[in-house]
Amino acid sequence: MLASSVRPYFVCLTSLLSALTWAQIPGLVADKPYDLGGYVKYMASANIVEQGDDYYDHLIHQRFNFEYRFDEAFRVNLSMRNRVLWGDSAKLPGYNTLIGADAGYWDLTTNWLERGSVIGTSQFDRAYVQWSDNDWQLRVGRSRINWAMNAIWNPNDVFNAYSIYDFDYEERSGTDALSVTRKLDFASSIDVVFSPNQESDLTSYAGRYLYNYQGWDMQVIAGKSNLDRILGGGVAGDIKGAGVRAEVSWFEPTKERWNDVELSSTTVASIESDYSFTSRRNWMGRIAYLYISQPQSADSAAKYLNLPLNAKTLSFSRNTYYADVGFDLSPLWRATFSTVYYQDHSYYLSLNSHYSLSDDIQLIGVIQKFDGSEDSLFGETPATLLFAQIKWSF
Repeated sequence: MLASSVRPYFVCLTSLLSALTWAQIPGLVADKPYDLGGYVKYMASANIVEQGDDYYDHLIHQRFNFEYRFDEAFRVNLSMRNRVLWGDSAKLPGYNTLIGADAGYWDLTTNWLERGSVIGTSQFDRAYVQWSDNDWQLRVGRSRINWAMNAIWNPNDVFNAYSIYDFDYEERSGTDALSVTRKLDFASSIDVVFSPNQESDLTSYAGRYLYNYQGWDMQVIAGKSNLDRILGGGVAGDIKGAGVRAEVSWFEPTKERWNDVELSSTTVASIESDYSFTSRRNWMGRIAYLYISQPQSADSAAKYLNLPLNAKTLSFSRNTYYADVGFDLSPLWRATFSTVYYQDHSYYLSLNSHYSLSDDIQLIGVIQKFDGSEDSLFGETPATLLFAQIKWSF
């Protein structure tokens, strides 16, 4: 029922946005009240396992980013993801449900094609109205609420947590919410966010005070995230040329149990540092540490990687360590190597290569390795993932 009712709106909007794309002829339109952009990507991937069958998949991913400005204060933003997936993963039981799931208050996702090993899906991951006037901003709808200070793990990102393994969703997910921001001066502000949920016990709300002290950005957050009361803070600054950032959040459950699972207080903290070297290769190194006092257990790597992601499930181990190094192979080609080590002796390795064919076309290659000791989570089912992607932006 939902897919049938929503599908015509997706088709109409896609047609409208396509027409607007062709209407953007340079030199013919000045000071237009709207912006339209996006990209089209094709990606081939392989999941090579030591035990069992390998998986080979394909993905075409198209995105529209549309903004219409009624005046200087009032605007509407819509961003739409359209994806067609085919291959071995699409044949798995329940995979279509996973792809078509929408975690928001409004269901803005639909699978419009489910046929054999092919799935077609569309989603509005941005759909909001914004009003701004001097130091005030009001936003209603689905948008990204970014309270993160760290680049790797974000205990303060209580509305829009993301996975470090997901390189193919650079925009990251949005949240259905009402948000109000009051700017106090050039470096300080107050934010208040209310995010409803169909299950009232999971409704979230929080406030943030962001300020600057002696060159350091600092923030304090407090409120409720799903089933937990939260209190946290973050800091970001510079020490002798090295960037230093840290976040900590404390979660106190509002209930003793939920879905037959006992709930407990949890502290999540992360600190990281990066340093860029002035050289022809533009070397940059980064290290990070994550602590979770009560990590959520996982029976398998597959179950962990498909857990609903939030600030408490950033890792499955109490102590987790990260490091990466990146450098330019040429002015148009950059490579980054990263690794994560977990307390149970699991490890994750990644090599990312990004090459610019032109201003609008990029080639991306990624290798990911999940492994570890025999009794570790990743070591039980070692896997190597290969990705090759071409992206055209417009």
